[in-house]
Amino acid sequence: MTPPPAPAATVPAPGVTPAAGPAPAAGPVRGGLLVLAGMLLVALNLRAAVTSLGALLDEIRVGLGLSGAMAGLVTTLPTIAFAGLGALTPWLVRRWAAPRVLVVAMVALTAGQVLRAVTGSAAVFVLTSALALAGIAVANILLPMLVKQHFPHRTGLVTGAYTMALTVGTTVAAASAVPVAHAFGSWRAGLGIWAGLAALAVLPWVPLALRARAARRAAPPAVAVAAPARVQPGRTRLGWAMAVYFGAQSLSGYAIMGWLAQLFRDAGYRPEAAGLLLAGVTALGVPVALMMPALAGRLATLRPLVLSLTVFSAAAYTGLALAPHGLAPLWVLLLALGQGAFPLILTTIGLRARTAEGTVALSAFAQSTGYVIAALGPLLVGILYEATGGWTAPIGFLLVALAVQTAAGMVIARPRYIEDER
Repeated sequence: MTPPPAPAATVPAPGVTPAAGPAPAAGPVRGGLLVLAGMLLVALNLRAAVTSLGALLDEIRVGLGLSGAMAGLVTTLPTIAFAGLGALTPWLVRRWAAPRVLVVAMVALTAGQVLRAVTGSAAVFVLTSALALAGIAVANILLPMLVKQHFPHRTGLVTGAYTMALTVGTTVAAASAVPVAHAFGSWRAGLGIWAGLAALAVLPWVPLALRARAARRAAPPAVAVAAPARVQPGRTRLGWAMAVYFGAQSLSGYAIMGWLAQLFRDAGYRPEAAGLLLAGVTALGVPVALMMPALAGRLATLRPLVLSLTVFSAAAYTGLALAPHGLAPLWVLLLALGQGAFPLILTTIGLRARTAEGTVALSAFAQSTGYVIAALGPLLVGILYEATGGWTAPIGFLLVALAVQTAAGMVIARPRYIEDER
């Protein structure tokens, strides 16, 4: 006998902890396989629109007449969208069921990718890229919530599955964007083909959205009861250190995603090879992301990890500045190791809070503030690249950001809790 659909979940605003109440039903969920398939298809799309742009950036700049500053703005858009629009997602879910929100998000991603691939206007290209990234920003927030809602007893398994799908989408888009563009004779094909994948991701969510709408009409309205926030990370040294570390490592990550392929092309690599080297950073980072949480949880202090990641990144940046062609695979490996700072900071958010309330508050502050910091990375790299005509100044900027990241990392390395720093 099929159980009735569960009531729609009420999602609190960022940094607001819901009052204690009965947990959602954890029994079988109708259409669970369809939900899982939909989640995996969405995850495949979460970075493809970003890495395909990075791989084809030179062709796009020439084709649309983008200046270095404008190209930097385009590569900065992901962090702006993730910081701003992601924060609106709980508000959206309080008003509409998550499947309905995801349908709109994937339609926005599809439309944005199609429109930016056919336009001849630089301004329209930026606006339609923002539309596509708005869909990604919303989906970024919804997937973890859907895991808890539909797969409460398989959280690790399902999270790992959609994380792997995200990585596959990221890597494939970076590696194949240039070959697809060459096969069709235009960068527009290499950029626009991913709209088909986004359109495919809409399909599982349409019946789920219709079902969720019917369930909401049949069920009494959900009531959200918010408890006042007692933990305020913005007033603590630890909270700001977490935000700075998150921001600095994201700054370098998005700068690498947006500009590394261009650096390798300037060093003499063919476009296809440059795209593969960019994809290598993501692919080699998968085992790092899997191991980092276990390492962080076992160590009494995180200083060895913080310093090791700094050494890897510093060596990679130095190598890219001095010998970008001869030892490129080594620099890619070191970059992948250095990007382990991302899973480290996500793990540390949980390690530095005693309570669920503290974890939510610290996560909201660190990520929202951090993405604002991260938005500067691709933009400043683009400005420095255009102003100097080379990579010495941009890499110097990334080394300065790494120094800031390390200083913040030393603050968060010592065991302590955000609740103790009010």
